Amino acid sequence: MPDSGQFVCLIQNSLREFRQASKDLLTLMMKKLTEALNNGQEATTPEALELLIELAETGLSFFRKQIVDVLGAMLQIAESRERALGMIRKLPQFINRLFGVLLKMLLDIDDEVVWHRAEVEHEAAGLSNALGDNTIVPIASEQFTAYMAVPEWKKHHAALIAFAQIAKGCSKVMIKDLEQVVNMVVISFQDRHPRERWASVNAIGVLATELGPYFQLHYHSQLLPVLAAAMDDFQNPGKQAHAALAVHNFIEKNCAPEILLPYLDRIVNKLRVLVQQNVNVMVQKNALIALASVAGLSQKHFQKYYHLVMPSLKTILVNANDESNRMLRAQVMECISFVMMAVGKDNVGDDAKQVMEVLMSIQGSQMETDDPTTVYILKAWARFRECLGKDFLPYMSVVMPPLLHSVQLKLDVTIYFADSKSDDDERMPFITLWSLRCGIKTSVIEEKTIACQLLRDYVHDLKEDFHPWIDQATQALVPLLKLRCHEELWVAAISTLPKMLRSAKVAVEKGIAQGLNETYVKQLSDYIIQALVEALHKISAPLLDEGQVQSIVDEIKKVLTDSLNRRREQAERTKSEDFDAEESAEDFDAEESDFNNEEFELEHKIEVGEILRMLIETFKAAFLPFFDELSSYLMPMWGKDKTAEERRAAICIFNDVAEHCHEAALKYYDTYVPFILEACNDESSDVRQGAAYGLAICAENGGSFFKPFVGGVNKTFSLPDIKNNFISEAVSQLSIAVGHHNALQTENVMAYNNAVTALGKICQFHRDSIDSSQVVPAWLNCLPIKADLIEAQAIHDQLCSMVESSAAELLSPNNQYLRKIVSVFAEVLCADEELASEETRSRMINLLRQLQETVPPASLASIWSSLQPQQQTALKSILSS
Repeated sequence: MPDSGQFVCLIQNSLREFRQASKDLLTLMMKKLTEALNNGQEATTPEALELLIELAETGLSFFRKQIVDVLGAMLQIAESRERALGMIRKLPQFINRLFGVLLKMLLDIDDEVVWHRAEVEHEAAGLSNALGDNTIVPIASEQFTAYMAVPEWKKHHAALIAFAQIAKGCSKVMIKDLEQVVNMVVISFQDRHPRERWASVNAIGVLATELGPYFQLHYHSQLLPVLAAAMDDFQNPGKQAHAALAVHNFIEKNCAPEILLPYLDRIVNKLRVLVQQNVNVMVQKNALIALASVAGLSQKHFQKYYHLVMPSLKTILVNANDESNRMLRAQVMECISFVMMAVGKDNVGDDAKQVMEVLMSIQGSQMETDDPTTVYILKAWARFRECLGKDFLPYMSVVMPPLLHSVQLKLDVTIYFADSKSDDDERMPFITLWSLRCGIKTSVIEEKTIACQLLRDYVHDLKEDFHPWIDQATQALVPLLKLRCHEELWVAAISTLPKMLRSAKVAVEKGIAQGLNETYVKQLSDYIIQALVEALHKISAPLLDEGQVQSIVDEIKKVLTDSLNRRREQAERTKSEDFDAEESAEDFDAEESDFNNEEFELEHKIEVGEILRMLIETFKAAFLPFFDELSSYLMPMWGKDKTAEERRAAICIFNDVAEHCHEAALKYYDTYVPFILEACNDESSDVRQGAAYGLAICAENGGSFFKPFVGGVNKTFSLPDIKNNFISEAVSQLSIAVGHHNALQTENVMAYNNAVTALGKICQFHRDSIDSSQVVPAWLNCLPIKADLIEAQAIHDQLCSMVESSAAELLSPNNQYLRKIVSVFAEVLCADEELASEETRSRMINLLRQLQETVPPASLASIWSSLQPQQQTALKSILSS
């Protein structure tokens, strides 16, 4: 390889005639370069590559005759990713120069008329971030600053486009300098050139997707007005279309409703104008997508806009009836259904009937098999059902035939020999069986999956009223139990069948299923259960014997030991003076370079956790001897020096032991619960969530073993004192968690909900060990839970259980908690969302009726007057029915 480097230098410094005569030697040079790569001689290869780049800069004509050889060698380097990244990092200034070249390529842009008319979709140029965010972001920031400092719009445009692209893989690093980035985007929007303003809008959309919900929470006041202003630019429909789509992106990435509400008037009015204009279809489509998202997030707050937007939406639905407007028609269906679902059936009047008649007309026409409208119609029907409730039942006879048709679609399977290629390769997912490759058309399986999920929702919501379609639906679903090629489809089918059985049973019990009786329910039960058992038998391998479990455990120990050794070696190498974090992976052999990767280590720890979870769930207490064997290997994962993901994985493993092993797990409480308590206030919300979930399990199952962690101690100790003194009492730690000033922010709310659940479990199972006068009202003040419907239903069911089992103690002698309990019940029962299951709602209603009989009328009247007027009206209606 030194010979190759000398050859390049010679050519660079030679006369033109010698350069011409030396071209034939280039083939030999590339051969030498390829041999060096194949023989693992990466140490000298970067030098030759750098010199080759310099040669290319002196004149590309030198490579014309040998272009095939040169490109072949470059492709070999690119395809050998493990070697290529390290080699590139070792080239001084190479990454900087490469990034600069890519930015210059983005300057090659024509100000075409077709762009301004928004007649084509816009594709931003792609930039690779394979080198890692720590490598690319500092370089990008420096070059972006230089590009933004000059007046040329093309450079501003290039910087914004490149920035948006690298944000897709560098969000963790970019978030540190987000204030500067947002300022850059806002300033660019002031530019006179529409392409630069479009690029700033594009950046907002990408950042909202990649950095949400943090981005939405902290920068909505700067950026939502920018998007609203962009929708006013009728001279540049391309920017209008992208601004509408950016609004959708901003909302869809976990944007909280309260963030949007102050801007609702302005944004809805802008979108309404874009929807009403019929000049540009792309603008209309994106505006419809955004309007649907706005309605879905704002819910009842959208009511005042309903009569402003619905006439235009219906007009588009009726008129967009040719093939070129199929997607426009599909998206207006989606928008209408989201709007109606948001405002509720009391506000839609005859519009629902009119729109559903149009949908029936479309379904009755001869739709092509690949018509995207089909799936949109199925989803729209489901939203209308959610909006109209029981009033939707007359339309079920229209909805069910096409829905069942979609469930029963035949899979489009294509089979090739394993080494063959096809034009369908990029459009189909493939599995390889022996020498064959089996491809399944994605659109078909997606339609089947969506149809099954919607069918499940229909049965769940309509309950016994679904009984006329049970036989047809069951016959359509059972064959899908044999189909394991798509997990989501298979799960949808399995989860729907038990709901079918319950629907039939309740319909017969209530006498609303004419001609059906208990014999029918028994036959249906036998058929469904047999199908489920057969499906389970096919996927369940025989239980592992003790030797096989031991082999798995030994392999887990090896994985964890190897990981620990690699990290120790990395730590030792880090101490060396010439250590470079970005280059460190390249000092290993090519086969080992992947192992010196933080993501690799983390992924394997998570996989270990998943394997242990399955073993614990399967074998329960019988697995504990193996767990004891693994404890010393797992304990380091609890350390504060480990990543949040590792700490959370360790917590989840203990949670599984506590949840599935019950009394047999009590012996581990002294060791692990102190760690769980400390983790309740970890910096990571995921760790806090896992810790709070674990405390709830221990509080419910731990009995007297958990009591020492509940009360009596109110100080914090260091880890060495764990055996003699507990880190902190559970109530104290959970109170800090739920009382944190950022607890209800989007990124923290799941941890908050689990902490509230744990606090409630302590109130329920360990009230004799706490100061009820302080803890119970603190817990009640956290209710109702609204952000997570699953957790909300569990917590509100728990509240009912506590009131039922110890009403006198919970309500206290002077009914001091009664006002709050009634208030929680009222909020849950009057909420638009399902904050409680039907069973829990019934229990709440019964408890309120009992209170009417037992609480003094004066006290009850005082409590009732504290409720909001609409709550009083709703509760009176509920309690009188």
